[in-house]
Amino acid sequence: MDAGRINIIKNSLGNYNVTFEDINGTLCIVIDKKDVLDITGLIKTQLGFDLQVDAVSIDRYKKENRFEMIYNLYSTKNRDRIFIRIKLDSKNPEMESLTQVWSSANWYEREAYDLMGINFLHHPDLRRMYMPEEYEYYPLRKDFPLTGIEGSIKLPNK
Repeated sequence: MDAGRINIIKNSLGNYNVTFEDINGTLCIVIDKKDVLDITGLIKTQLGFDLQVDAVSIDRYKKENRFEMIYNLYSTKNRDRIFIRIKLDSKNPEMESLTQVWSSANWYEREAYDLMGINFLHHPDLRRMYMPEEYEYYPLRKDFPLTGIEGSIKLPNK
């Protein structure tokens, strides 16, 4: 992405409390979870990032802002990419679902919910994908034991 396009993006988001980072040559915008729908709506409609390629959840395993969601966005018109990073609370990791902006966020958010325990408000179908619905643990959290929790899932007889 060229410097002119980066300046357009920075100027468009000037009214919000955001920070900009460079991740291996790709612009990353760190936004507050309370502004997530406003900013992502603007990013899609006014800045042309029409494709949500991927979303990942991260467990930083620290006291504050332990969890993060990072959305990988692409503009098919301008052929450039940005990352959106949202830091989430350690005790109650939740944010608005971005399925309202990009429907492709659906499965990525369900995966983050299932394996990390991040709750997405107003998600159209927030339920587990891999683990049984009654499973009470989140296997991708860093405090989850590497060998699993014995007896937490009934395994078939040998």
